[in-house]
Amino acid sequence: MSSLTSVELNFLIFRYLQESGFTHAAFTLGYEAGINKSNIDGNMVPPGALIKFVQKGLQYMEMEANLNNGEMEMEEDFSFFQPLDLISKDVKELQDMLKERKRKEKDKDKERSKENDKEVEREHEGERNNRAKEKDRHEKHKEREREREKLEREKEREREKTEREKEREREKMERETFDRERERLKLEMERGREREKIEREKAHEKQIGDADREMLIDQTDKENAIDQEHGRSTAAEPMDITMTWTSQPSHIPSSDVRILEGHTSEVCACAWSPSASLLASGSGDATARIWSIPEGSFKSGAGRSINALILKHANGKSNEKSKDVTTLDWNGEGTFLATGSCDGQARIWTTTGELISTLSKHKGPIFSLKWNKKGDYLLTGSVDKTAVVWDVKAEEWKQQFEFHTGPTLDVDWRNNVSFATSSTDSMIYLCKIGETRPVRIFAGHQGEVNCVKWDPTGSLLASCSDDSTAKIWNIKQNTYVHDLREHTKEIYTIRWSPTGTGTNNPNKQLTLASASFDSTVKLWDAELGKMLCSFNGHREPVYSLAFSPNGEYIASGSLDKSIHIWSIKEGKIMKTYTGNGGIFEVCWNKEGNKIAACFADNSVCVLDFRM
Repeated sequence: MSSLTSVELNFLIFRYLQESGFTHAAFTLGYEAGINKSNIDGNMVPPGALIKFVQKGLQYMEMEANLNNGEMEMEEDFSFFQPLDLISKDVKELQDMLKERKRKEKDKDKERSKENDKEVEREHEGERNNRAKEKDRHEKHKEREREREKLEREKEREREKTEREKEREREKMERETFDRERERLKLEMERGREREKIEREKAHEKQIGDADREMLIDQTDKENAIDQEHGRSTAAEPMDITMTWTSQPSHIPSSDVRILEGHTSEVCACAWSPSASLLASGSGDATARIWSIPEGSFKSGAGRSINALILKHANGKSNEKSKDVTTLDWNGEGTFLATGSCDGQARIWTTTGELISTLSKHKGPIFSLKWNKKGDYLLTGSVDKTAVVWDVKAEEWKQQFEFHTGPTLDVDWRNNVSFATSSTDSMIYLCKIGETRPVRIFAGHQGEVNCVKWDPTGSLLASCSDDSTAKIWNIKQNTYVHDLREHTKEIYTIRWSPTGTGTNNPNKQLTLASASFDSTVKLWDAELGKMLCSFNGHREPVYSLAFSPNGEYIASGSLDKSIHIWSIKEGKIMKTYTGNGGIFEVCWNKEGNKIAACFADNSVCVLDFRM
């Protein structure tokens, strides 16, 4: 993925100083670093971003040190290090410290057993006092944060109002300029016709001489009379000049939109049930939710009140590791929902919100998760560099695949027993249940492989990478069939069209779509490996895209907070909607008349789509 720039780091430090009340230090840093000249949108940076960023980095170091410690048993909790150790030492040194610490802890166990009850009680009393003080401090901090956020919201509303007034004034001036320009052109054309008529008459007068002048005038008068009688003019025909406003895409009205609120952190994933009007969403607040969406159009009054089932992944204990929901997937019948989270566990839920299975085998966060078509196996990919196939009915793992040398980023089933995996190690492996080695190895990317997807027939595999390329592979050979190189930055995701052999639209061409950090979506001919068109409408990286069920439209979501719906036939934006946060995922329902999107501002949005 892309690295953190010095400008972005300066901005995070600047925001931290502001939030901590170090006004003078913030002003000095902002002035010397030129913060006000950067193109960073401050609204995109949440409060406490620097602290969270550093904490996440330290957590990753801790995770790496613990996961690579061969002596640590799987059931043991992670050991945590001091921040200074994590910053100043490499993983090998941390592992040595971990071993030494375990040895010392065994020695100290004997000494701890000799401590008297009075000392323990004193420590407990001190802890209770500290907790009370910490709670009081936390409440005061939350109150200050609420006041600050309220003030920011008021300022933002005032800014938006001013911007709207400026926009209206600008449009008024543009229309006035347009009208003036049109009148000026008409006047110039009239003057030109008059000048041409005078010049033509003078030329004729010189040619025929004074003797024939009266005859010419009489003849001209007769011709003019005849022309006027038939509605003609003796002047030259005017050039057809037309001025039109640039056509704009249709903005989806608020009456066709429903905002689903309830999550308390960014919403990372969403998916429609394949059999019912249910929408699942997963968030960094350690919950997933199942929303019951009315089937009618919102404009007709449907969906005024939309209820959700809350699927809790944490029970509130303070010492629990992060349980952010990172990925989710419905089974083919729409009867079960599987979720993956940062605690390394996969969970299976019913449509009524009942937890029926908790699957534990991974030693790191789960980044990808898929059901096979039959619904008897669940496949998960994790930061621990492995993929695991789970026997859903037996509620146990069937086989673990340990081929990658870096975190597993994506998995996708080819059929009910074989699948592909991709990783930060730039490799792609085709695996099969029961086989201890990869069935086929696809090597060719020069960066992290973010996504892999099989075409509807299971004969072609598409992949995309941080090396700015997408590739199409055939199961019959180890080298790629097509190397797609039109993007200029990292490609985050790809999707096959629901067209061609093996789909409900067999008479339409099979295509591949790719979404990139270069702010574009590109459409490719799968057979020839040529770009068919480039959709250039976003202003920030595009994180998600989805084809409509009939294959005629593509929905794309970007960090610019916009959802664009593109017509593949016309190659342009047909509908657009702008929310209040970056968009992580978009998806269509099975009927193709509703689109869901999940946002960084903790919300889920559902749009009615009609053409």
